[in-house]
Amino acid sequence: MIVRRAQVGEIAACAALYERVLRATFTWIPAEQHQAADFIAAAQDEEVYLAVDGERLLGVASLYRPDSFLHSLYVEVRGLGVGKALLDHVADEADGPLHLKCQLPNTRAQAFYVREGFRAVEEGRDPGASIGWVRLSR
Repeated sequence: MIVRRAQVGEIAACAALYERVLRATFTWIPAEQHQAADFIAAAQDEEVYLAVDGERLLGVASLYRPDSFLHSLYVEVRGLGVGKALLDHVADEADGPLHLKCQLPNTRAQAFYVREGFRAVEEGRDPGASIGWVRLSR
């Protein structure tokens, strides 16, 4: 497995993986609300990293560098260390402590981040949102 920065021509494949993973795992949100276009729009201001095994895309992560904010971390293949590899790579790239927000129903991700040394520092809800989040920092 190799983790590296995505090239411009790979962003669409990263966005497609993002949509597939969200639709399969974020079951508390209607599937049609998960759109690859959202990832592509955010990628305009973020650094996108990917994990690949040969030609196979395993996962993606994105970093909003000004805030050392991990905006996305989505893995299609679990149990191979892909999430940890992406997280470690992004943490090495960040200019300071890494921060992220995780939706409250996403307990699997929260447990992963806690195992990786993150701690909850704030809880909230975005205006108009029905689902709250927890901010984690390491």
